[in-house]
Amino acid sequence: MNKDLYTAMKERRSIYAIGKRKVVPESRVQEIVQYAALHVPSPFNSQSSRTVVLFGGESSAFWDIVRAELKKIVTAEAFAKTEEKLAGFDSGYGTVLFFEDQSVVKGLMDNFPLYADNFPVWSLESNGMLEYAIWLGLESEGLGASLQHYNPLVDEAVRAKWKLPESWKLLAQMPFGSVEAPAGTKEFQPVETRVWTFGL
Repeated sequence: MNKDLYTAMKERRSIYAIGKRKVVPESRVQEIVQYAALHVPSPFNSQSSRTVVLFGGESSAFWDIVRAELKKIVTAEAFAKTEEKLAGFDSGYGTVLFFEDQSVVKGLMDNFPLYADNFPVWSLESNGMLEYAIWLGLESEGLGASLQHYNPLVDEAVRAKWKLPESWKLLAQMPFGSVEAPAGTKEFQPVETRVWTFGL
């Protein structure tokens, strides 16, 4: 499919009805994630973002972890609705996990003390750009995705399951798959109230 940038930006939405139909091969998803990781900007070119791409049973294992951790804190009455929501995220054929390597961020803070307070913020900005770039890449190939945040509830179990470094801080999760139902209508505030331009 490979939509142009403007079309992908316009059509990118949070898609919750995802399925396991193979729109593109797993290798194409891996290529999108790797390309974004290489080219998304980062403070001082620190390249502190980390991603873990999970397919098939590995993706389901992540949502099993989320389910188990939530079961500890959600009441039995409310859990049926929670489980239904999680089943939706697990109904696709993959999940991208987004991390920031705190050892890199701390190194920047130590080496450039004048900017120390800014590096944690800049790190999050860089990760946000990575999330968006990957989301656009998935959209451009006809895949649906959404962005979820079950961290820090699941952090310890995720680290243990995939033997990830302690310094990797989980920030977001992106379940993806074939689009089984479109997103609803999106309403826009007047762009003139959100973008001010001077000098034209």
